Amino acid sequence: DVIVSVAWRQLETEEEVKNLVKQISGIQDEEDQNFQLALKFTWSNFRFHRFLDANSHKVQRSVNGIYEKLMVHSDLSKAESWVRLTEEFLNSPLPNTDGIKTDVHHSLLDLLLHLSDSPLNSNYSETPRLKETEKEDDFDWFGYLQEGELDTGPYPDTPEWSEEESEDEDSQQPLSREDSGIQVDRTPQEDQEKTVPVTWTVGEPDARTWLEQHVVTPYWQGHTPRFPHSLHLHSNLLNVWDQHLYNTDPLYLPEEKAFVTETQVIRETLWLLSGVKKHFIFQHQDGKVVVRNDVVVTHLTNNCLRSLLEHIAVYGQAVFRLQRFIDEVTGYDTEPCPPGSYSSKQGTEPPFRTYQAFVWALYKYFTSFKQELTTIERDLIGKDETVTLAGVLDRLSPHLAQIKVLHKVFCTGVAEVPPETPNVVRASHLLNTLYKAIIEYDSVGEASQQAVALLFSLWTETVRPYLEIVDEWIVHGHLFDPAKEFIIQRNKDVPVNHRDFWYATYTLYSISETVESEEKLSDAASGSSGGEQASRSQLTMVSFLKPVLKQIIMAGKSMQLLKNLDCKEAEQTDDAERKSLYTLFLESVQSRLRCRDDSPTDTVTEQQATKQSLIKMQSIVAQHLQMDDIHDPLLAINFARLYLEQSDFHERFSGGDVIVDRSSESVTCQTFELTLRSCLYPHIQKRYIECCGNLMTTLKKDYRLLEYLQAMRNYFLLEAGDTMYDFYTAIFDKVLEKESWQQLAFLNVQLQEAVGQRCPEDSSRLSIFLETIDPVRKKQPVNNLDGLTLSYKVPWPVDIVVSSECQRIYNQVFLLLLQIKWAKYSLDTLTFKEVKAKRLEGTPEEVKAKEPINQQIHRMFLLRVKLMHFVNSLHNYIVTRILHSTGLEFQHQVQEAKDLDQLIKIHYRYLSTIHDRCLLREKVSFVKEAIMKVLNLVLIFSDRWQVGFGAWKIGSIDKMESDFKNCHMFLVTILNKAVCRGSFPHLESLALSLMAGFEQC
Repeated sequence: DVIVSVAWRQLETEEEVKNLVKQISGIQDEEDQNFQLALKFTWSNFRFHRFLDANSHKVQRSVNGIYEKLMVHSDLSKAESWVRLTEEFLNSPLPNTDGIKTDVHHSLLDLLLHLSDSPLNSNYSETPRLKETEKEDDFDWFGYLQEGELDTGPYPDTPEWSEEESEDEDSQQPLSREDSGIQVDRTPQEDQEKTVPVTWTVGEPDARTWLEQHVVTPYWQGHTPRFPHSLHLHSNLLNVWDQHLYNTDPLYLPEEKAFVTETQVIRETLWLLSGVKKHFIFQHQDGKVVVRNDVVVTHLTNNCLRSLLEHIAVYGQAVFRLQRFIDEVTGYDTEPCPPGSYSSKQGTEPPFRTYQAFVWALYKYFTSFKQELTTIERDLIGKDETVTLAGVLDRLSPHLAQIKVLHKVFCTGVAEVPPETPNVVRASHLLNTLYKAIIEYDSVGEASQQAVALLFSLWTETVRPYLEIVDEWIVHGHLFDPAKEFIIQRNKDVPVNHRDFWYATYTLYSISETVESEEKLSDAASGSSGGEQASRSQLTMVSFLKPVLKQIIMAGKSMQLLKNLDCKEAEQTDDAERKSLYTLFLESVQSRLRCRDDSPTDTVTEQQATKQSLIKMQSIVAQHLQMDDIHDPLLAINFARLYLEQSDFHERFSGGDVIVDRSSESVTCQTFELTLRSCLYPHIQKRYIECCGNLMTTLKKDYRLLEYLQAMRNYFLLEAGDTMYDFYTAIFDKVLEKESWQQLAFLNVQLQEAVGQRCPEDSSRLSIFLETIDPVRKKQPVNNLDGLTLSYKVPWPVDIVVSSECQRIYNQVFLLLLQIKWAKYSLDTLTFKEVKAKRLEGTPEEVKAKEPINQQIHRMFLLRVKLMHFVNSLHNYIVTRILHSTGLEFQHQVQEAKDLDQLIKIHYRYLSTIHDRCLLREKVSFVKEAIMKVLNLVLIFSDRWQVGFGAWKIGSIDKMESDFKNCHMFLVTILNKAVCRGSFPHLESLALSLMAGFEQC
C-alpha cells in the first residue's frame, strides 16, 4: 500500500508540473521541444535546488499589511473578505498534511502573495461557496434507550425538564439570605430587567402532588413518609442500632424521627455556612445555632450525627455573628458598599470608618467563601461524582479554620468591647487585636501560614482609614476625623495663629491594654512629651504607629502651620500625581514580595537552598546549645529559623559559611515588623523630613527665627555688652548719686537710647517694667533691683519658640547678671583719693584710740581687693564659662535641629542649663544666698567708702571681714565637695578661683 500511494503521488506531481509549464509558457503540445526543455528545467529546480522555507511571521505581516492598505483605502468589504478567507485557509486541513497553520499553509499563502498583481487595483468580488452540511442523525436514540424505563407521569406530552432550564428559572427569582439556598451576590441589573418570568401551567389538581412526590421528599414537614433507600447493611445502621437498643434495654422507647438523606444534610450545611437563617436541621434560638434532636439519617447513629452537626453548628454560629455584624455596620443592606460609601442606620452620626474597612474585608472574604460553597452545591446537583458530608467538611476545612480565626479576632476586637466605649478606643483596640493576632499565629510557624496571610490581608484593609487620616494630616495639614476614631484629636478651641498652638492644639489619647467597663483615657500634649508620658504610665497606643508616632505628630503640626503661613513649600503637593500613603504602602509590600512571584521556575531551587541553610544553621545552633548542656533539637531548629531572618546571623555564628536566599521571604512575624519598617515607616519618615524641613527653613529665612534668638541673648544675657552697658550704668550712676531711678519713663528712655543707637529695629520691641516686690526684701541693698523686668515682643510664629515662660527664665538670669554687674561696677568706681581726703573728717575718738588711721585704711583696701577678686571670679564664671560656651553649643544645636519640637527642646534645655549653672535652682538656693550676702556686703562696703571713713562705726570693718570670710569659706567648701563628687564639673573653674582667693586671705 505504501508503494502504491507513493507512486500515485508521483504521478499526480508530474501532472501538476506539466500543467504549471503549460500555464506559464502557454505551450500546450507536450511533444514540443521547448515544452520538454521547460519541463526538464522545472523538474531540475524541484529536485536539486534548495528553497528557503516560508517564514510564517513574514507571511502574517504581509497579510496584515494588505489588510491595513485595504482599510486605508476604505475598501471595507474587501478587507473583511481578505481577513476571513485567509483565516479560513490557515485553519482548514490540507490533503496529506496533518494540523492547521502548518508550513505548507504558509508556503501556499506565500506563493499566492508573490503571484498576486497589485490587489488594490483589481476588481474583486467574493464568490459564494456552499459548504457541505453533515447529515444529521434523526434517529430517536433517547426514546429507544429509555423505552420502558421512565415513568412519563400523568401527562406524557409535557415537555422534558432539564437542569439548564431549571437553573434559568431559579435565576429569575430574587434570592435573599432568608431563603434556604446559596445567596447569589452578583446579579447584573441588566439581566434582571431583560428576563421574562416563566410560568408553569398545570391542568389537573393532582399534578402538583405528583410533582412534589417525584422531585424531593418533603423532609421539612412532620410525619413525612419514609423515602426508599438501599437495603444494604451500611445503609441501615440506624435501624440495626435501634434494634440492638430495643433488645438490650427493656425501657427503650423509640421516638418519632425525621429521616433525611446525606445530600439534604450537606445542602443545609452549605446554606448554614452561607448565612441563611431558616433551616430544618439547624435552628436559631436566642441568637444561637442549635441542632434538632429528632433528625436522623439511616446510615449513622443518632449520637454520631449529632456530634457532627454540632461541630458544624459552631461554625454556623460564627458565620451568623460575623454576618450580623456586617449587617449592623452596613445598615442591613444585602450588599455592603466599599469603605468610601457608608450607609448607616444612624444617618446623623459620622461614619465609623475603621469598622467599615474591617467589614469590607470580611465581606470580601465571605464573597470568596460563598463562591466555594456555590461550587460545592453545583457538584452536588450535578451528581457527576459522589459527594459526602465528610468530603465536604474536608474540602471546607481550610475555610472553617479561617472562619475560626476571624471569629476569634471579632470576639476579642469587637464583641467584647463595651457598647459605650469611645470610637478612638474601639478603633485602636481592633487594630491592636489584629496586630497581636498576626504575631501570635505566626509564632506557630509554617502550620499557620494561611491564618497569617488572612490576618495580614484583614489588617491591611482595616488600617486603611487610619493611614488615610495620617496622609491627609501630614500632606494637607488637615486632621479629618469626624468620627473621632484617630488617637490624635484636634482641639478646636485653639486657633492656628495662637501662641499656644504648638502645645495645646492636639490631644494624644493613650489606651490601656485591657478594655474594661470604664476605659481609662489619659490625654497629653502632642509631641514627644505626650509619648513619654504614655510610656511612663505603661499605656499603649496603636501598636503599629508607635515607632513613627512622633514623626506623624511633628509632620502634621508642621504642615498645618505651613498652610497658615502661606508658605510656597506647602502648596507644592499635587493630588493628581501624588500617591496616597496607603497606596505607597501596598506597592511597597507588593514589591517586597514580588521576587518570589517573578521567578516561579526557581521556587524549588530557593526552597532547597533555604532548607540547606536551615540544616546548616541548626547544626551551628545545636553546637552552641551543647556548650550549656542543652540537647533540644526542637529548640535548635526554632533558633535557626529565627537567626535566618537576621541579616548578620552568619557573621555571628558561622563566619560566613551559610548563604541564604532572601527572595523566599514572606509576610510572617519575623518579617511583619520588618515589613512595616521597610514598607510603611520610610514613607512617613520622608514626609516628616520634608514638612519639618520646610517649616524650619521658612522660620529661619522668612521669619528670622535665629535673629530673634540672638536678640534674646544680646539683651537678656547682656551679650550686646556695649549696648546694655549704656543702659545699666545709667541706673548704677543714679544709685551712687543717691537719686531715685525707679521711674518707668526714665528706664524706658535709657533703654531706647542705648538700643536705638545700634539696633533701631529692636528699640520698638524692647521695653522694661517695674514689678511690685515685697517690702521686706528691700531691706538689703542688693534686692533693690528686684522687680526690674525686661520684655521683648516676639511676633507669631516665633513666639512658639520664645514663649512667655522662656522670657521669665531669661529675666531671672538677667536680674542675677545685673546684680553682679552692679557689685562689680560699685567696686570698680572706688578711688583711693576719696578715702585719703576724708580720712580725718569726723573720725570717731574711739577709732583713733583703738587703731591707727592708716592701719584702718589699709584694712579697707585689703577688703576691697578681696571683694573685687570674689566678684570678678563670679563674673568671669558666669559670663565666660556659662554664657559664652553654652551659647556656642546652643547655636550649633539650633542649626542642626530637624523639626520645631526639637528646636523648642533645645531652647528649653539651653535655658535650663543656664538657670542651673547660674545657681538659680531651688536645690542650691543656699549657695545663691551666700553669694547674695557677699554681693550685699560689696554694696554696703562701696556705700560706706563713698560716704567717707568718718561714717564707719567701731567694729564695722571687723564684722564685714568676718562675714565675708565665713561666706567665702562656706562657698569654697561646698563647691569643692561638689567638684570632688563629679556632679557639677562646670563649677571647677569657680571653685579653683575662689580657693585661690581664700588662700590669699
